[in-house]
Amino acid sequence: MIKTVEWTDAGVRFIDQTKLPTEETYVTCKTYEEVADAIRTMIVRGAPAIGVAAAMGVALGVRNSQAPGLAALKRDLNHICDVLAATRPTAVNLFWGIRRMKDKFDEVSAQPIPEVRRALVAEACQMLAEDIAANESMGKHGAGLLPSRGSILTHCNAGALATCGYGTALGVIRAAVDSGKKLHVFAGETRPFLQGSRLTAWELLKDGIPTTVISDNMAGTMMRQGRIDAVVVGADRVAANGDVANKIGTYTLAVLAKENGISFYVAAPFSTVDLDTPDGSQIPIEQRSSKEVTHIAGKQITPDGVGVENPAFDVTPHQYVTAIITERGVVRAPYNESLRALAPVETASK
Repeated sequence: MIKTVEWTDAGVRFIDQTKLPTEETYVTCKTYEEVADAIRTMIVRGAPAIGVAAAMGVALGVRNSQAPGLAALKRDLNHICDVLAATRPTAVNLFWGIRRMKDKFDEVSAQPIPEVRRALVAEACQMLAEDIAANESMGKHGAGLLPSRGSILTHCNAGALATCGYGTALGVIRAAVDSGKKLHVFAGETRPFLQGSRLTAWELLKDGIPTTVISDNMAGTMMRQGRIDAVVVGADRVAANGDVANKIGTYTLAVLAKENGISFYVAAPFSTVDLDTPDGSQIPIEQRSSKEVTHIAGKQITPDGVGVENPAFDVTPHQYVTAIITERGVVRAPYNESLRALAPVETASK
């Protein structure tokens, strides 16, 4: 299994996703600032992976803190969390991971400081193990939705590289293939950062799953030709009503899928569900550097002085989503009811 993120004594270790698919190299972040930079620059990416990476960044920062007492350590914790929270605003898992580490700190704050540090490291590592287990469970829930034979379109990368292992959308595909289904994957290239052509294709080739990369503007024609049997994507945030924020271009695919009578599935751990956000209009959309659009592999492809828009995500309204696959089960509309029914009692009662 690809180790997207792991805790080591030297620091938090990531596979450098900006170098894939041509270089398989790793980066070890020795400070929480380096972890924040790895998240911001997309060395590590994907909502579940970002959540665990942030938790490990908190653990690393607290471990390295020179605070002489608990009050000073709490101040350091809050500063560390603020730095990490400012990296990427759309992925709710980032804030979930930070909140969980703050809760663990409060839970163990009566213990000696060395025990507090050890407890935070253990919590972050536990979150990694839970993410892999959730992805595997999600795969089992979603595998039955896919045809026994056919082609699946996916967008961006929602595989092991976007999580701590196995994957969300790609986890569903992996589980379906493992169950004996004969599937072929069309990986949309996913401009401008090319996560589909660089990362999804790399992962699936390693698994021996037949994969074809297509440019993003080919999807509609291929649907009309009957060459796509289902669409499966991940998510960075799911609002309470089932609106889904995912990589820019997802909304387009969802509309095309509905027009062509094709099922459109979203696979995401329940930590990506944000019941405090009523609908997609309330989801903050990250704006990234214009250079991601104007340059490819360091080469400029647009004229100097032209205007550039680069929102990293879009929102797909819930009416275009056939079902949402989580580790707790598959839910369908009305999502306001079905998502809340899967939530822990204390969350659902808010």
